[in-house]
Amino acid sequence: MKTNQNKVRMGMVGGGEGAFIGAVHRSAAALDARIELVCGAFSRDPGNNQRTAADLGLTSERTYHSWQALIEQEAQRPTSERMEMLVIATPNHLHVPIALAAINAGFHVFSEKPAAVSLEEAQQLAQALEASNCLYGLAHTYLGYPMVWQAREMVREGALGTLRKIYVEYPQGWLSENQEAQDNKQAAWRCDPSLAGASGCMADIGTHAFGLAEFIGGQQITALCAELNTHLPARQLDDDGAALFRTRNGATGVLIASQVCAGEENALKIRVYGDKGGLEWQQMSPNSLIHRQLGQPMRVLRAGVDQPGLGTEALRRCRLPGGHPEGYLEAMGNLYRDFAAAIRDGAAGSAPGVPGISAGLRGMAFIEAVVASRESDTKWIELPDVG
Repeated sequence: MKTNQNKVRMGMVGGGEGAFIGAVHRSAAALDARIELVCGAFSRDPGNNQRTAADLGLTSERTYHSWQALIEQEAQRPTSERMEMLVIATPNHLHVPIALAAINAGFHVFSEKPAAVSLEEAQQLAQALEASNCLYGLAHTYLGYPMVWQAREMVREGALGTLRKIYVEYPQGWLSENQEAQDNKQAAWRCDPSLAGASGCMADIGTHAFGLAEFIGGQQITALCAELNTHLPARQLDDDGAALFRTRNGATGVLIASQVCAGEENALKIRVYGDKGGLEWQQMSPNSLIHRQLGQPMRVLRAGVDQPGLGTEALRRCRLPGGHPEGYLEAMGNLYRDFAAAIRDGAAGSAPGVPGISAGLRGMAFIEAVVASRESDTKWIELPDVG
């Protein structure tokens, strides 16, 4: 297989036939023509693995039967041919083992979230990354949206005044029925503690809500009081939960995540308020950012390369003129574009504009605090000072 030497050479573990997120990663990575898929180990099922590779135009020589074989054999290839970055699109329990092996072999890593199944595991990954010259990125896709960056910039510049309140919610409905018992592989591993870790819903989508709250608010969440619920009797992990929280700078908030809100699709929403006004952003209408000002009419800022009132970072993530919808693929594409640029710039550790190991540590601290809150009689649980 002849490769383009100007493109970053990418390998992938997971994401085989029938897996939603693998195809999303591949499409997003291809948007800016800066990354080329050169190898993969897409499934433990040989047939699935081979079909996926064939559909993607990969040769049998660069199609591996396991992630271990992929990393070992790619490391033996000439520098000009071997993969440079590895995308991890597997169940949670494999994120750290694969990432550690890749980093130890000198490969950059772009991983699905959460980073690990425990904070201790994430800290081991952070130590390995610090001792290497590798980059690590985490697929917090919603942090690639232009208007998320616009909200972050407005909060930082004081447009809302002193931040007081953060409300963030992420309702889905796809687990309202017992999907894990109906041969739904995506549901099965997410509801299996041996594969997903100590939490189901909060690890899967609650971490997105948590990361968005800290990213836009610009303040670390330091303590929370949470509940986790499991609404289907046979389910092993939480499918619903909520938390009150406090931030380092004195704001307070509410976080809700649920996968049993029947009829909901992917309704991530955040509202932040200061003493001068508030902002509201919804993932299902991502091109709009509502700005409410004390004593002033509400205004709506819109995404687009030609739209007035947007900051530098928001504009850099816009691809089209206003009125041309951009969405989930473009948001993840922005992360991949910045990750590829950082590789070509010779960066290590974290890529500017891309959530990295710090976000991974923060996410695991959140998950463990929520689980601890559920299991404790203590009202408030402190989050470890990590990330």
